[in-house]
Amino acid sequence: MTQYLVYMNTILKISSLSKAYEAKKVLENVSFEVGSGKIFGLLGPNGAGKTTLIRIITQIIDPDHGSIVFDGHAQTEEDVFLMGYMPEERGLYKKMPIGEQLIYLAQLKGLSKSEARSKIKKWFEKFQISDWWNKKVEELSKGMQQKVQFIATVLHEPKFVILDEPLSGLDPVNADLINKEILNLASKGATILFSTHRMEQVEEICDSIVLINKGKIVLEGDVKDVKNRFKENIFEIEFEGQIEFEKIDWVDFTHQVVDEHRFRLRSKLPQSPAKVLKFLLESEIAVTAFKEVFPSLNEIFIKSVS
Repeated sequence: MTQYLVYMNTILKISSLSKAYEAKKVLENVSFEVGSGKIFGLLGPNGAGKTTLIRIITQIIDPDHGSIVFDGHAQTEEDVFLMGYMPEERGLYKKMPIGEQLIYLAQLKGLSKSEARSKIKKWFEKFQISDWWNKKVEELSKGMQQKVQFIATVLHEPKFVILDEPLSGLDPVNADLINKEILNLASKGATILFSTHRMEQVEEICDSIVLINKGKIVLEGDVKDVKNRFKENIFEIEFEGQIEFEKIDWVDFTHQVVDEHRFRLRSKLPQSPAKVLKFLLESEIAVTAFKEVFPSLNEIFIKSVS
């Protein structure tokens, strides 16, 4: 059973959304909320229904059933001007000069030509690509095209930003650059819907997640709460000296030696970290480091969709 998040300030509320193509159900009774100013992870394996859901939110297609409330009101056509959408498949014109193209896309979102030109120049300076104005998209690598697509998505300063695999094709330096800009947008009040297959990115920047599999929500919650729900009462201990493991009474625990100065405990029943540490100290183990081990989102993802 999923935990349905309810926020004090909600920018997007999805209620009982369903979509089918002929006999195939792509989305089935999907409901969740996205908190204003949050970075929200939309996760799921290939074919889970994520792209269909994004297309419904951006009004590219209509749902069969259900409703969307955006920024406190039933969604209207005008709401798309408050959104920025970066699709996984790039929506850029390959033979059109980048500067001219970005001005055109910004005007479609309501900016004047002079406003667009001014904002583009600032983004070009920030990304150190000022000499790209007359370059064509087809002249750029996949990663560099991704940077241009990102600028096109956020140029009009949207209130709600949808990013579908935004770091695809980027090297670590440019991935870090985009990550910082995503966090910067959120700090200024923008809400980010972040869709990716890379769970380490989700752990790094997302506040909360929803996981869709076969058109249904199978998991939802704050990232910390989700990891807490899947924890397995495992603790990792680093120690000094030698331990005679056979002389310790392991009634409530099983243990596994990792290396010369590290081992793991698994409690047979849920235990607080304080109680586990008390047991270790009473067993006269010279503890130098102690932590509870939580599963990664990647492990949780696999377990939830398997």
